[in-house]
Amino acid sequence: MTTSIDPALLARLSGEFTTLGTRLGALGRDLELLREQVAADSAAGQGVTAKPGRTSFAEPASAATPGAPQPQTGAGAVSGGAGDPAPPWPGHAPMAGAPIPAPQPGYVPRFAPPPSAGWGGGAPWAPSARGPVPGVASPMSPPRPPVPPRAAGPRVPHTPWWQRDGVISRILALAGVAVTLIGVAMLLVLAAQAGFFGPVPRVVAGGVFSAALVGAGVRVFGRTGGRVGGIALAATGIAGAYLDVVAVTAIYHWLHPVLGLAVAFGVAAVGVGLAMRWRSQPLAVLVVLAVAALSPVLTTRLVLLGFLIVLQAACVPVHLPRNWPYLHAARTIPAVLATFVFLVGAVLGTATVGDRAWLLVAAAAVALVGLAGTIVVVRHRPADLTASLTMAAALVPMLIAPGMYEDRRAAVLVASVAAAVLLLVAAAPMLPKLGAHLRIPGHTTVVAAAAGSIALLEACVGVSETKTLPIALLMVAPAFLGVAGQQRSRVAAGIGAAFAVLGGFALLNVAGPEILASQARSEASLGSATVLGAMLALGVVAVALWCARRLPGMAAGGELQWIAASVAGLYAVTAATVSIGVATGNRNGFLIGHSAATILWMAGATAALLFGLRRLAGAPAVAKLALGSGLLVTAAALAKLFLFDLATLDGLVRVAAFLVVGILLLLVGTRYARAFADAGADSDPGDAAVG
Repeated sequence: MTTSIDPALLARLSGEFTTLGTRLGALGRDLELLREQVAADSAAGQGVTAKPGRTSFAEPASAATPGAPQPQTGAGAVSGGAGDPAPPWPGHAPMAGAPIPAPQPGYVPRFAPPPSAGWGGGAPWAPSARGPVPGVASPMSPPRPPVPPRAAGPRVPHTPWWQRDGVISRILALAGVAVTLIGVAMLLVLAAQAGFFGPVPRVVAGGVFSAALVGAGVRVFGRTGGRVGGIALAATGIAGAYLDVVAVTAIYHWLHPVLGLAVAFGVAAVGVGLAMRWRSQPLAVLVVLAVAALSPVLTTRLVLLGFLIVLQAACVPVHLPRNWPYLHAARTIPAVLATFVFLVGAVLGTATVGDRAWLLVAAAAVALVGLAGTIVVVRHRPADLTASLTMAAALVPMLIAPGMYEDRRAAVLVASVAAAVLLLVAAAPMLPKLGAHLRIPGHTTVVAAAAGSIALLEACVGVSETKTLPIALLMVAPAFLGVAGQQRSRVAAGIGAAFAVLGGFALLNVAGPEILASQARSEASLGSATVLGAMLALGVVAVALWCARRLPGMAAGGELQWIAASVAGLYAVTAATVSIGVATGNRNGFLIGHSAATILWMAGATAALLFGLRRLAGAPAVAKLALGSGLLVTAAALAKLFLFDLATLDGLVRVAAFLVVGILLLLVGTRYARAFADAGADSDPGDAAVG
């Protein structure tokens, strides 16, 4: 291998560079020509007139320079003629002795005008049928201003949570509030148990310390950056003062409970007022939660419920000017939980009469504060769902309160009063004048209706026995269904359907299939109460069908509704006839009742079929539904006749059942054939004339 430089290789490289330089030069001249054309178009759009006999492009500035190459138009505008060699790359001379490459052909523009359509005359180009090309400037449109480059903003560095503004200060403030209040509770309770100091020094020290904390919080809050510290100090002081009042009332008994609750209300009002002045929801929430968490440390007697209810009531005025959802939950949940715990203890244990009375008062107070506070708030802010949810929580103790009483009359009275109040609130929007005055939104009425229906269910269960429970439930169901059909209310329809289903289950418990199939069990269980319950069940079925037709969107499932109504109606008819037969005291009353049930089944099927045949031409959809229901009931009546009545009934009762059912079948069969024959004759009059 030799290390000398090959001259032929150098010559080839020199030729290739020369060719590359020639092509780059042609590319540069084309780009310069394109720039001049764009500038000329812009000048033409701004009113520059071209010289006659020349192109409409503006003369470039370099054209006045002597010796400078002038741009030309036409097919050979780039490098003279097609056979002229291109000048070499500026500043480059080919090496001596190197072969000179063949001259490159002249550049021909790809989109040159046709030969007969020169720039100075001739036929112009045909205009574009699609209009101007988007993004390309035309002579009639002004040039677009240049788009300024988008400045990239500085990248925000990720800051760890412990370095963010205010996080550590809030954590430390919350820890300080908790530790300080625990110290106040220890001063009031543990020091008393250990015998340190006396009652007066402990109470006075707690009050002075709380007042000092509130004063320091007010002072710190007014300084720069002192909001977090001021809120923490003020919340600690107000909560400490409230705990001091609880200790004075519940531990030392220096104040009567009524007076103690009044003083506590004043302390809570001061805290609420300060929170409103500072526009600080955390201050109000801290005070409420701190008091609710530490009050059970001071006392676990019923007076604790009074202090929590006072705290719940004192925060209600805040929600009128302020939308503080967290305060809704903070003021309601502690009172609800405490009352719930005491009520569960009374239900499971043996509470005294006095304790039950105070628990009933506490439950009623929690419910009234929750109900009144919610109504006041939603009148100003109808979309406040938190208020309705807290009202639902506040009503829970009142729904548990009837379970405390062994005396059913007291339980029914409590449940009835609660149901009356809540259902009145739910029905208020249906009354034009009262609804316009109260302005209760829909979500609040739904909560009131649900809670009121639960209380009404408790009253129905308490006022009735096992045999009369279907009567109570099935009397309530048509009332709700009637209101639902009149007002087109899905909520009322749902409550009515729930009572109807519960009433149906209660009726099945008294008059189930196994009871109706046995004569001995029927005579032992059925009676006048069952008769009334079954008749009410038939009425509920009829009202439910009417309500379903009135409600929007319920017409789609008409077939299923009629099928369900048919099944329920047949069972109710059977229970009613058998119960009537048994209630008469006749020895064959059970058999007569079943025979009457079969005949009534077939009579109902006949009525449905005749109705469907009459509407066959006018309303085919209704006729189809009626005919389908009638045939279904006919099949059920025949099945009962051959599977049950044939084996159970005897004598004239069985004969009567077969005769009546047979006659009805003949009647409906004849009418059925005649109706379809008439329909065929009407559809084909020519065949009818021939016949």
